[in-house]
Amino acid sequence: MHPIHFKVFKSDIRSIVVPKRFPFVFTNEPHPLCRIAAEELQQTISTQEGWSDLFGLKEGSTNVGKMFGVLVVQAEDGKLGYLAGFSGAIDGRNDFPGFVPPVYDLLNPQGFFKIGEQQLNELNAGIQKLENCDQLYSAKERVAVREKEMELVQADWKARLKAGKKERKKQRLEAEAKLDGAALEARLEELNRISQLEKIDYKKAMAGETQKLDHAKDQREALLGPIAALKQKRKEQSSRLQFEIFDQFRLLNYSGEVQTVPEIFRALGEEIPPAGAGDCAGPKLLQYAFQQNVKPIALAEFWWGASPKSEIRKHKQFYPPCRSKCAPIMQHMLKDLDMEPDPFNDQMHKPAALEILFEDDWLIVVNKPERFLSVPGKDVADSVQQRIKQMRLGAEGPLLVHRLDMATSGLLLVAKDPETHKALQSQFIKRTTRKRYVAVLDGLLPQERGVIDAGAGSD
Repeated sequence: MHPIHFKVFKSDIRSIVVPKRFPFVFTNEPHPLCRIAAEELQQTISTQEGWSDLFGLKEGSTNVGKMFGVLVVQAEDGKLGYLAGFSGAIDGRNDFPGFVPPVYDLLNPQGFFKIGEQQLNELNAGIQKLENCDQLYSAKERVAVREKEMELVQADWKARLKAGKKERKKQRLEAEAKLDGAALEARLEELNRISQLEKIDYKKAMAGETQKLDHAKDQREALLGPIAALKQKRKEQSSRLQFEIFDQFRLLNYSGEVQTVPEIFRALGEEIPPAGAGDCAGPKLLQYAFQQNVKPIALAEFWWGASPKSEIRKHKQFYPPCRSKCAPIMQHMLKDLDMEPDPFNDQMHKPAALEILFEDDWLIVVNKPERFLSVPGKDVADSVQQRIKQMRLGAEGPLLVHRLDMATSGLLLVAKDPETHKALQSQFIKRTTRKRYVAVLDGLLPQERGVIDAGAGSD
């Protein structure tokens, strides 16, 4: 008997060769079986009532899409099928028929997360109530009024001091023209005393205004104090709740070993896992497969819907699991599964020496070869940055001003000191640096000009 979410292929897959090893997951190119499974799943998604608007596909919708995934599996009886999943939740739900369940159900109304969420909502309501109360509004207004009054008093006094200084200068000149001896000395001393008295009166006036302003600020701070305390409590409670959530994500691997999300990331030196770790499509699919004793054959994820503003995501386009959030989890979950090696590692080029095209006291221009890293990777240290550190021991970081993809060859700017690095990076940020790329294309282009809006390696 097959698991409840096991889907039998509707398409004829008899001509498709089943991979002997689990295909490397961090690639845009899915296995043909995954393509067929994804096409069948996309047909199902497109017929779901109301989902067109949920993912921003309906005209005028402001919603964005979501990542979906398919995991081709082999049941205990040898039958091939696939599982379907999605990242996070859809319209506040994660229990849609035909999709694998989450690793941990955050939406369970009786679960600690919902209870904790309710407590945070109560804190938010309390903070909002205090922030919007009439007393705080009046206290802030009093501070603003006192600040304005202080500015006016200071401006008035400065004008008086300036006018007094000007008048005394005139009187000194008159005294020097008409008087001499003791009379002149007495007159000049009198004018100096008047100047000092004016400055004393100015300081007294400003001290009085400062006292009034400080009193108004004390009244405001007395009302802001409880708000700050509630915000600190909310921060601590939110952090505690987040770690409790991560601890509930107990992830299996092919050998049946279990690790929580914090344990996985802590082993990599990361104390705080990324938000949403463990709730993506890939981990959900693998978890269900291991729980149901079906063998994973191939995995692929695709974007369905409108692209978010924060990153480029194309409707129906395949994407590998994210490196920062999913890679550590996948490393654990696929640990004992016979998976193909990373093709990029096989293609790595290790030049005997780096070609330096220009160098002075401040910077270096390096010709980075193709299939060579700009900076050290997770498993490979050899890179332009590592080589420069070894070649120029006197150079101070951060060194590389920009990066190039591993597969891309080209010029890299390397700064020898922090000041040069900051100045060069500022030019990149302000886009005053001009860049030119040359690509080798396979095939004939239908037109001479156009715009490429898909990522490199896209279909």
